[in-house]
Amino acid sequence: MTHAFLDLPPLTAAHFASIERQVAALLRTEQDVVIMQGEALLPLEACIRSAAEPGSTALNVITGPYGQTFGNWLRDCGVTVVDLSVPFHTAVGPDQVREALAAHPEISFVSLVHAEAATGNTNPVAEIGEIVRAHGALFMLDAVASVGAEPLLPDAWSVDLCVIGGQKAMGGPAGVSAVSVSERAWQRFAENPQAPRGSYLSLLDWKQRWIDGGRKALPHAPAQLEMLALQACLERIEADGLDTVMDRHARAAAATRAGALALGGGLAPYVRRAQDSAPVATTLRVPVGSDASELVAKALATDPALPLIAGGGALAKEMIRINHYGPQATADAVYSALAALGAALDGMGTSVDLRGARDAVATAWRNG
Repeated sequence: MTHAFLDLPPLTAAHFASIERQVAALLRTEQDVVIMQGEALLPLEACIRSAAEPGSTALNVITGPYGQTFGNWLRDCGVTVVDLSVPFHTAVGPDQVREALAAHPEISFVSLVHAEAATGNTNPVAEIGEIVRAHGALFMLDAVASVGAEPLLPDAWSVDLCVIGGQKAMGGPAGVSAVSVSERAWQRFAENPQAPRGSYLSLLDWKQRWIDGGRKALPHAPAQLEMLALQACLERIEADGLDTVMDRHARAAAATRAGALALGGGLAPYVRRAQDSAPVATTLRVPVGSDASELVAKALATDPALPLIAGGGALAKEMIRINHYGPQATADAVYSALAALGAALDGMGTSVDLRGARDAVATAWRNG
């Protein structure tokens, strides 16, 4: 018995390398691109453990939960961490980064999340990258949620390590991820005696065995199905046009924000300024006295496939997240999620305006 998923010809090194080139084209980068065989936490941790030399100092910008994770990894590597934390309902400002670097001239590494899907904010990477490069520090960016949803230019923005994943705006698989690596970053890795070697976390192994070897022999067996899925989503983005894909996400974000405001019922955007909100997900603050987890559960009872989730951890009672990325970046998906929330609020005795929400979604989508 043959099976389309099982009886595939082996993925060759040349095929693997061609997918890397497609990722590089998506990022418009001349840097080396390494596709790692795991979810995006793999290259994120690999970047930190490769660059973080014991006794060094790093600036870790925290605008959501992933920033907190990066700080923990850095400390585990023996790094002194300067945390720059801002309220999750906003973005970090370039001046805040400049002031933190000026106060700690010894900082040699900066970590930042571009778009925080968990909190719904996005950060001004271009301006921050210029400041970090002027300071001379290495700059790592988590662009897992932003890639495909908003402009991402690691070379132009002086990003040394740009990590992406396919599972959000790209509409692809979660099982493989990629990182672009600058020459400055490779040099830092090589000079760090604690950088992983002979390890699944080792980027230096990829450089020595794969890149420096002319990309002729893969270091280990590739995750074939995930690699083919990544190629398929890259080809779909190429066919649609990256600008078109990003425009859909921008429209979805604008429509969600407008629809939620028109729906009423006490819902309000969690990220206060529209310019600070991420195009992949819109977070909403629930009415006073309501529980976000209960409200989401009632909404999902009508359709478990809706792109709705309550906030994580301490935000579970106060925040709702509407994911409008990838296949969900449509006006229909946005309105369906808002309508389910409206029905749940109505069932709890809260007045809502479903028609107003529908009209607001349509208008915002049409106007972009």
